[in-house]
Parts: sequence; structure tokens; C-alpha cells
Amino acid sequence: MGRRRAAEKREVLPDPKFGSVVVTKFINASMFDGKKSIAERILHGAFDLIQKKANKPGIEVFEEALANVSPSVELKSRRVGGATYQVPVEVRSERALALAIRWIIAFARKRSEKTMELKLQGELMDAFNGRGGAIKKRDDTHKMAEANKAFAHYRW
Repeated sequence: MGRRRAAEKREVLPDPKFGSVVVTKFINASMFDGKKSIAERILHGAFDLIQKKANKPGIEVFEEALANVSPSVELKSRRVGGATYQVPVEVRSERALALAIRWIIAFARKRSEKTMELKLQGELMDAFNGRGGAIKKRDDTHKMAEANKAFAHYRW
């Protein structure tokens, strides 16, 4: 890890259709080989499918799903006197959003539906309703943090 200075955060432009920076971050994270227009088409298509299925705007379901998946605590490894402890630490809001995006995309890709639009729509609906792989990942992270609460005094 570099010790010179912290890398400066790059600002991303809001999505032209929804005017949301979070949507742009999601598109950038889901993109393969720099094919942004395909990633945009997939996400916008998933929003349309959600609109039809849930009778709610896709962007609302998306934001609620991200809020449901975002973790509040995570574990960090900390070496103390030759032993490594898993120390629970609070998650910054920026990192919580990044983790939520990453988990939703990862679990959407693992799903068995035919197209990525359907997979993403299914995972977002599951996250919105409080179930699915990404929610399970968040719950497991919280459980592990709870189990390792005894090492919280090693926080730095």
C-alpha cells in the first residue's frame, strides 16, 4: 500500500437518463472490456422489467435494494503479537455503496436466468424484498462482525 498520499477520488458524471451518479457507478462496475453502452442497455432494460413487474419506478427499487444490501460493519485483519484477529470496523458510506454494488453484480451474474437483464432484475427485486445472495452476504458479514466483537478494542 502506497504511503505517499491518498489517491484523489475521481468524480463520475451522472447518468443522462436518470441523473444519478450511483447509476453511473453501477454501470461502470458492471461493464466488461469498456463496453459501456452495453452495460447501460442492460441496466436500463432491467429497470424497465422491474417497472413492469413491481409497478414502481426501476430507479426507486434500485436505490432501495442498494440501501438494503449496504453493510454497516465489516471485518479487517489486524496482526497483534504474532496473532491475526478479525476486528469489526464501521464501514464508510462510500465503501458500503461500493460493496453493495459489487455484491449485487456478482450475485446477479451467478443467477440462472437467460439474459443479464433478467438476472439483474431478479437480483435487484430480491434485494429490494430482503432476500437473495447479496442480502445473505451482508447478513453473513454482520454475523461475523458480531461474533468477533470481543476484538473490537484492537480497532485502530
